[in-house]
Amino acid sequence: MSLIRWQPWQEVETLSRQLDQLFADFTPVSRATSPVAKTWTPAIELKATESNFVLRAELPGIDAKDLDIQVTREGVSLAGEYRAETKHEDGKFVRSEFRYGSFRRVIPLPVAIQNDQVKADFTDGILTLTLPKMVSDRPKVVKVNLTGATAEPQLEASSNAAPAATEAVHAAPQTDDLWAEKAA
Repeated sequence: MSLIRWQPWQEVETLSRQLDQLFADFTPVSRATSPVAKTWTPAIELKATESNFVLRAELPGIDAKDLDIQVTREGVSLAGEYRAETKHEDGKFVRSEFRYGSFRRVIPLPVAIQNDQVKADFTDGILTLTLPKMVSDRPKVVKVNLTGATAEPQLEASSNAAPAATEAVHAAPQTDDLWAEKAA
């Protein structure tokens, strides 16, 4: 039986996107030109293979120099900026629905990755990150020592007293502790 890590921020992000979509259906089309229009976040695809995750993000019209990509063992952060054209020689805009400005998106990953082995490709407005999953050399095993397991339980002569517990479970200190990776 494998344990699944609960990721509350992923659920909050999903709820946030659903609420944004719900309210977007009730706001006028001109919200894109409104000064209070929400910031844009890139759409992504996250695919799992046997040994990797492949993350693809749509970033049309953005230059690679305007991207900031940071990868930890638990997630990927995409940040960047869409810059407005500064040339207005041949006229002025009557209407513009392009979004300019900064964006940031954090994508949590289901399992830890080797963030020093990430490969990136940015072609035709599609960012592709290949994120190798963390490889364990061997299964993590924790030995449990039982202290006092060989001693016989001592019962008191009084019938009112409960038997004294003589066994205690203590985890043996191990260098391959399951939680040591998470704390590091």
